[in-house]
Amino acid sequence: MDLTTIWAFIIAFAVAAYVVLDGFDLGIGILFPGFRVGEERDSAMNSIAPVWDGNETWLVLGGGGLMAAFPLAYAIVLPALYAPLIAMLLGLVFRGVAFEFRWRDPAHRRGWDAAFCVGSVVATFAQGVTLGALLQGISIEGRAYAGGSWDWLTPFSLLTGISLIIGYALLGSCWLLWKTEGPVHDDARRFAWPLAIALIVAIAAVSAYTPFLETKYYQRWFAWPGVLATAQVPLLVTITTIALFWSLAKGKERAPFFLTLTLFGLSMVGLAVSIWPDAIPGRVSIWEAAAPEKSQVFMLVGAAVLVPLILTYTGWAYWVFRGKVGAHGYH
Repeated sequence: MDLTTIWAFIIAFAVAAYVVLDGFDLGIGILFPGFRVGEERDSAMNSIAPVWDGNETWLVLGGGGLMAAFPLAYAIVLPALYAPLIAMLLGLVFRGVAFEFRWRDPAHRRGWDAAFCVGSVVATFAQGVTLGALLQGISIEGRAYAGGSWDWLTPFSLLTGISLIIGYALLGSCWLLWKTEGPVHDDARRFAWPLAIALIVAIAAVSAYTPFLETKYYQRWFAWPGVLATAQVPLLVTITTIALFWSLAKGKERAPFFLTLTLFGLSMVGLAVSIWPDAIPGRVSIWEAAAPEKSQVFMLVGAAVLVPLILTYTGWAYWVFRGKVGAHGYH
């Protein structure tokens, strides 16, 4: 455990927090056309209104931390993934503007609703494609990106993009199961079943594909005796899946959301198994990509103050708005 490892964990935590916290509100945007115009859509929007913009703080921390703590990785990844990263940022900006203007411009609310959905889908798909492109490998020559402008676009990256759309949509539906009532609650339960099945299929497909992308991935998953530890990940996914379907069948409200988060968490553990300790999978380790030690120490002082502060105000926001929500706000 050294400074570089600590920073790797900080950035991994920021990315995980972003997926957990922003995933469900992006999912609500993906599902938005499935809700009736009027009170249903208003209830869905109100359920995330107090927290959606704060959730994106973690994306800023993850991106900024990568640039500061692992500048070589940042310098290689950015030119390799310009297109999906720019698409993601534009999607997030677009949906943010639509979120605000749908309340302030009722005459064009249908258009803003469409923009909210499109922005959510584009941002989510771009995030999934970015992950897939990183996993499949980036061409490097010396200390620079050596590939083409479209190397990121492959069947595997498209699979991860679609899989993330399914995953976020399930998170969104499970969030609405917990936080809403009435027709929007019923619609969310109707969406959750097929989305849960689709997510399990997507996880299986990505998991089966990943070990064959790189020899290192295969070794990390199947080499003896490490396979005794890595085999626990699919076992836990199976147990969580059974629990998720049971909770949906029993009409539970909170459990499906947390079980879906558990599936995301296990997927991130599987990702860590595949790529650790690389900053760029199969190419550059975290120690090769790291900033000088003095820079890491300087940034760690700031992170030690800011991360607890962000966690505190985020937790407080969720505590204050912990009840059910309707078309006119939280009860």
